Amino acid sequence: MSRKGDDGGCPRRPSGARCRKLPWSVGPTTEAVIVPAADARLSDGSGPREPPQPLEGRAVPSPRFAPLVDVALIGLSLLDAWVHLGTGGWLGAVCAAAAALALALRRRLPLLTLLLTLPAVLVADAKFAALAALYSFASSTRRRVLLALCVLALVAGAVASWPWPSPPHVDFWSAAGLASAGHKLVAATATVFLGQLVQARRDLSLRLAEISEARDHERLLLAQTVLAKERAQLAREMHDVVSHQVSLIAVRAGALQIGAGDPQVKEAASMVRRLSVQTLEELRHMVGVLRASGSRPTELTPQPSLADLQRLVNSSGIDAELRADLPDGLPAPVQRAVYRTIQEALTNVRKHAPGARATVRIRQESGAVQATVTNTAPTRPALPLPSASHGLVGLRQRAELLGGTVAAGPTADGGYEIRLRLPAKGATGDGRQPCDT
Repeated sequence: MSRKGDDGGCPRRPSGARCRKLPWSVGPTTEAVIVPAADARLSDGSGPREPPQPLEGRAVPSPRFAPLVDVALIGLSLLDAWVHLGTGGWLGAVCAAAAALALALRRRLPLLTLLLTLPAVLVADAKFAALAALYSFASSTRRRVLLALCVLALVAGAVASWPWPSPPHVDFWSAAGLASAGHKLVAATATVFLGQLVQARRDLSLRLAEISEARDHERLLLAQTVLAKERAQLAREMHDVVSHQVSLIAVRAGALQIGAGDPQVKEAASMVRRLSVQTLEELRHMVGVLRASGSRPTELTPQPSLADLQRLVNSSGIDAELRADLPDGLPAPVQRAVYRTIQEALTNVRKHAPGARATVRIRQESGAVQATVTNTAPTRPALPLPSASHGLVGLRQRAELLGGTVAAGPTADGGYEIRLRLPAKGATGDGRQPCDT
């Protein structure tokens, strides 16, 4: 449960958030929703989630068996009209039949339906249709004065006698007259109470549903706030530690490039410096993306594509050959997945197979894009470098999001091979698209 602070019953909330009280009370306390200053976004980046809709703006859906209930009520009203067929003559029969058929409008126009059924009470003494219409009006209105007037009108029509203007003499103040009027008043009042009870139950159900939605919304906003804090902390660590060390590598590589006399050493230092500068640019952009999370969607630009593959192979630092035969117009997620797979494969060759030669093959057949990176056996021992073995796991996850597969394993000549297969259309199983992280 949320702890209350000194701000009028609002639970403690993250910095930059405001508290909005909801228009209902539960027990002695008031529910509150925590709303951050920035729009909270869903974890998949699909946009802000709307707060729960107020109770007053909701439309109450009709039950599935509502037509059957209406037909049953019309049938019972017609039966009541048949019972009182001799009362009021042909005019009473017409009014009773019209009152029964008017019940078809009781859900959309309850007050009009009630007014249409009152003549049948006065002329034909058929009260069932009027009571049904009164129940519908009581369960849908909050105007108590108008409801009381309708009850009095129904009771007056039931007590009065037809024909007018010369009705038969009736002693309303006798015991029988008072008992008859009391009976009709109790029937009409009970009908009103039943309708009001149904209305209160429906309102309570809607309020409980709204409270549940508000709590779910609050939990989502709190989760988004925690996620934003974690991303901000990760951005600080990347900027303070990783970017600093990569900057030192770039500076030292530049100094080595200037001071070295061996052309091969200069070329190697130039490549290290170029890769360090490129890494710094990507890190800076990633830090900006992390810090901007929670405010507005930030595109991870620039995104690599198949047009950048040749540059990737040339700058890989190994003897690599690219053989690509692909049509234009492949989806951007597919192009990024192919690029990142080849990038990871060439990095692994450079780290674990020094001196090996790599071949990159990309082609499309049977509606699928296939990319294969094969390297020969290493000619020098590999240097011990830190590795968490997360690269292939990330490639498999990216391929699965696009409906593809990644397979990797050693070859017969002592080398290694990574195979990627993706649908050319880039369709995913759940509608999501992989993102570069």
